[in-house]
Amino acid sequence: MDYRETLNLPKTRFKMKANLTQREPQVLKRWDKENLYGRVQEQAAGRPLFVLHDGPPYANGNIHLGTAFNKVLKDIVLRSKRMAGFNAPYIPGWDCHGLPIEHNVDLELGAKKQTIPTLAKRAACRSYAEKWINTQREQFKRLGVLGDWDNPYLTMNFQYEAIIAREFNKFLLSGAVVRSKKPVYWCATCGTALAEAEVDYADHTSPSVYVKFPVTDDLGGVIPELAGRKVSVLIWTTTPWTLPANQAIAFHPDFEYAAVSVGEETWILAKELVDSRMAEFGIKEYAIVATFSAECLEYKTCRHPFMHRDSLIVLADYVTADSGTGCVHTAPGHGSDDYLTGLRYGLEILSPVDDNGCFTAEAGRYKGQQVPQVNRQIIADMAAEGSLVKQVAIHHSYPHCWRCKEPVMYRATAQWFISMENLDLRAMALAAINKVTWTPSWGQQRIYSMVETRPDWCLSRQRSWGVPVTVLTCAACGEVLKNEAVCRRIDELFLKEGADAWFKHEAADFVPNDVLCPCGGSTFKKESDILDVWFDSGVSHAAVVEQRPELRAPADLYLEGSDQHRGWFQSSLLTSVGTRGHAPYLGVLTHGYVVDGQGKKMSKSVGNVVAPQEVIDQYGAEVLRLWVASENYQDDIKVSGEILKHVSDAYRKMRNTLRFLLSNLYDFDPARDSVDYADLQEIDRWALHRYAELHERITRAYERYEFHAVYHGLHNFCGTTISSLYMDVLKDRLYCSVPAGLERRAAQTVIYRLLDGLLRLMAPILCFTAAEAWEHLHQLEQEAPLDRSIFFVDFATVDDIEQDADFNARWNRLLAVRSAVTKVLEGARQSKSIGLSLDAEVVLRAGEEWSGFFADSLEQLRELCIVSSLRTAEDKDRELVFVEAEEVAGLEIAVVPAPGIKCERCWTISPSVGKDTEHPVLCSRCVAVVRQLAA
Repeated sequence: MDYRETLNLPKTRFKMKANLTQREPQVLKRWDKENLYGRVQEQAAGRPLFVLHDGPPYANGNIHLGTAFNKVLKDIVLRSKRMAGFNAPYIPGWDCHGLPIEHNVDLELGAKKQTIPTLAKRAACRSYAEKWINTQREQFKRLGVLGDWDNPYLTMNFQYEAIIAREFNKFLLSGAVVRSKKPVYWCATCGTALAEAEVDYADHTSPSVYVKFPVTDDLGGVIPELAGRKVSVLIWTTTPWTLPANQAIAFHPDFEYAAVSVGEETWILAKELVDSRMAEFGIKEYAIVATFSAECLEYKTCRHPFMHRDSLIVLADYVTADSGTGCVHTAPGHGSDDYLTGLRYGLEILSPVDDNGCFTAEAGRYKGQQVPQVNRQIIADMAAEGSLVKQVAIHHSYPHCWRCKEPVMYRATAQWFISMENLDLRAMALAAINKVTWTPSWGQQRIYSMVETRPDWCLSRQRSWGVPVTVLTCAACGEVLKNEAVCRRIDELFLKEGADAWFKHEAADFVPNDVLCPCGGSTFKKESDILDVWFDSGVSHAAVVEQRPELRAPADLYLEGSDQHRGWFQSSLLTSVGTRGHAPYLGVLTHGYVVDGQGKKMSKSVGNVVAPQEVIDQYGAEVLRLWVASENYQDDIKVSGEILKHVSDAYRKMRNTLRFLLSNLYDFDPARDSVDYADLQEIDRWALHRYAELHERITRAYERYEFHAVYHGLHNFCGTTISSLYMDVLKDRLYCSVPAGLERRAAQTVIYRLLDGLLRLMAPILCFTAAEAWEHLHQLEQEAPLDRSIFFVDFATVDDIEQDADFNARWNRLLAVRSAVTKVLEGARQSKSIGLSLDAEVVLRAGEEWSGFFADSLEQLRELCIVSSLRTAEDKDRELVFVEAEEVAGLEIAVVPAPGIKCERCWTISPSVGKDTEHPVLCSRCVAVVRQLAA
């Protein structure tokens, strides 16, 4: 007789090999065809609302791994919220205006860009953005991200553009918008002003110079030791090209300054820097002839080294003694601190550089020369004329344009700003920050310090593709027209025609006939600049969250990379606080940057870029999703071939666990075959207790957005608790027991409960695999209605699984003994004393304190250790070699070959084998089962 046919061997159609790259696209087609997102939202109607508002990626180019990470993270949040009982809609969006798109369109237009009409160029930009929106939409969907992809929000939609103008006009009417000539970041390559969020810092080499400014006043009246001396103030700068704009030299009011005699000259610098500077200059012969405070020099003048004017000595507390000389070259047209000092002292805000980065006539002999290339000529001229003391190249972090990657300059130009002070915007924003929940918590201080010190928001850009600065100025007096009827007219036209209306219509079309300037003027001019794109995305709370009926404001969560503390989080905060008095979000979650395996920034030039499509093509989106969950996103997120292989291996182990569980349920109907808790075996109850603990831990981790804890919890539970312990022990009962007997049905009851719960816990992350396994668990056909899928169920409940402290303590002891026995068994295997663990008999020797425990635990321990026999030591065992258990005090273990013959059906070695004449190769347990099957 072939006893193999009497075994309940596992079987399932759930494949070991996932074939994710082939299967996922088919699944996505079905989700699309049957409108999975819409049906999930229908079912969620009436549930508590959870709003995660999507920060819009830029509609330019393929998505990169950082964007993919962000989108998957959002999807995990929303899927987990739905399974926690929330209605969690997802409206994806795109940022559609701005310089990167216009720049690429200019490249496509070539020479035509100089002559193409503005409206035609804007149409080309719109088409370009649409192309990349469609491309990125498919790439995001391929990641398994569930959302309203057919109805996304676009910052270039007519309604959205109208709301951008509407929100800007609120600031305008309130008096928060001002036009001023201030230093702003300027990219000469792109020909436009930049906001702080559009500036990236990168390593750069600059020429640093020490320059003498001869003092024109006789200082003998305030510092007697300097009477009759040739005195110069020594300054240091890393931007020699700004020297033509110098108006002053700033001293710190609290520093002690020194006059240093060097040959026939006397130089002034901070006293504490004298020795280090002289050493740097290679000057050994010098002497301090006087020390003094800066106050006695305030309002004294120096002669500019090469411009025909004087420079004023001023006081400023931002001067430091970390480097340089403690005497700071001050050009109010080229620095924010310099600008404020210039206002305080009534200095000219001079910026002799044009839009293209060339010097104007105000720079004298340097007119027409390009910044910063002109540095060489300025340095050479100062050296020739004797004002240069020292030149040194320095390597430092320097601001670069986010788009063209070229260094930018600070340049004073006439721009439109939102004032941080006019309406107490800064104070209100800081107060609002403290009412938001920040994850990680350090995000609060990060954005607080940024807002606390940020300058006014420069809103205007000198480009074409964007929403215009909707300002009309009186042709007669130049005043800005602030009129609600005008704002309503702008709103009407923008809703109908989009922002193109500003470029189609004359100024008069936006001004009702009865509206005049306070001066009586009736003719107006339109502003030609466009708005900063950060204002576009920053008002998404008004354009999306407040407009879409399935959402509500404020949003529960904004989730983006940590760079958005100075970007979208901040622009959204300011636009909301300035017009609504509160933050647009209740919570903000940030993640780090995606870097390579060594923690280095990804760069095409370095060749360490990992594209999401490459990961999907090799492993499938499911492994990419698992990688996202596996990383602690609070730090920078590492990725490499080795890391992805590790995650792929983890996925394979988890899938195999699911397959093993499924393969033992092929004949189990939970409605018919489930066993009551009281009838479960001890190890079954233990498995349920561990599952209940896992469930509480995982759902709590989801609630706290700790997805790496979810990943590790599931991975360890599948690999250790289930595969290496519970299922390993259960195999004998599952395979060898009577199919419908209580022992096997008890095991299947627990397996079903575990699998049902595990799939629900996995579903927010492993959406493809959980859906597939759920179909097999519930024996659903491939074309079964989607509303029977896992996406329409919540997390399971474990309230019925009661925790018992005594039971848990007993099982901790059982498992400690098992662990000790397993080590000794492994030693016996290595010494060839036994082969399989079933070849062994384990003998335990312990003190009297163990007797009660062993009395009712030996059979349980035999089952746990998967041995044929396990007993306590007797007198006859004195000759055995016992090993002291390291982890269990007072316990000794011996391993010997099990007595008896191996059963051909269950492989257990038993003295009962051979006792039955009909089945001489079977043990007594298997004889009973086989006879029952034949009955």
